[in-house]
Amino acid sequence: MQSDYMQSLSQENWMDLAEEQSDQIEKSALSAVSPHTDVDLVHFHSHFVGAMELDADPGTVARYLDVHQGWFCRCAHPMTVEPIGEHGYLLTIGRYGSFGFEVEPKIGLHLLPPDENGIYRIETIPGLSEEKGYQVDFRAALELVEQNETPQPSTHVEWTLELDVALMFPKFIRRLPHTLIQGTGDRLLTQIVRQVSRRLTAKVQDDFHASLKL
Repeated sequence: MQSDYMQSLSQENWMDLAEEQSDQIEKSALSAVSPHTDVDLVHFHSHFVGAMELDADPGTVARYLDVHQGWFCRCAHPMTVEPIGEHGYLLTIGRYGSFGFEVEPKIGLHLLPPDENGIYRIETIPGLSEEKGYQVDFRAALELVEQNETPQPSTHVEWTLELDVALMFPKFIRRLPHTLIQGTGDRLLTQIVRQVSRRLTAKVQDDFHASLKL
């Protein structure tokens, strides 16, 4: 499975920046190599805030979210979802790469029940990716806010995401200047999260409103 828009983003960003700074890369190659190149992970981080409107009261929305065994698998498609226990899923994002370096990231996610304040949280299941050359720390929180000013029942779902992805690059990638790798990776991760969130939000809205008609 492969996402065309994510692949095009990665190739466009990495290739354009590499071409623009080819002279700098040649001059900085030796000095940019870390003394711990066999074990170093490069961390990329993204902070994201999003929201969506659902045409129902918070209680109805909560009952829908609680039964994640249905909506999560449907809305995550075309990504592959494999259930893990009662509240966990192994999500296969796809295969991506450039410069001959490829990775097929898989993320284990816990969809936790709401806490005492009614906050839904999604967190990484540890131990699923450490030996595959990458690590993922995914922490999302969702809050249901009733919209009293609307004539019909409506719920504003607010969510935040803190995402940290660490990759172990091969030596020929690590010879690029660190600022080039870091800046490109952070921007690319933000673009990916933004586009995936828009697609997932739209699918959840459609799926929720379709469930009201059953």
